[in-house]
Amino acid sequence: MLAKNVGSIDRVLRIVVGVALLLGFALNMGGAYSWLYLIGIVPLATGLMSTCPLYAIIGVNTCSTK
Repeated sequence: MLAKNVGSIDRVLRIVVGVALLLGFALNMGGAYSWLYLIGIVPLATGLMSTCPLYAIIGVNTCSTK
């Protein structure tokens, strides 16, 4: 399993942004580029799992050590 590397503030922001983008998709389905709102799946998933593969690649860790 992937190690947790997303801290609490980062996690909350990712979930909020992800939900907002998916809500934008639901409210604007008829738009020409409304499919771009589906990019909200990525921050939502990384926020819910508390792990970010990109952070692991570049060596960033916002999770506090206990």
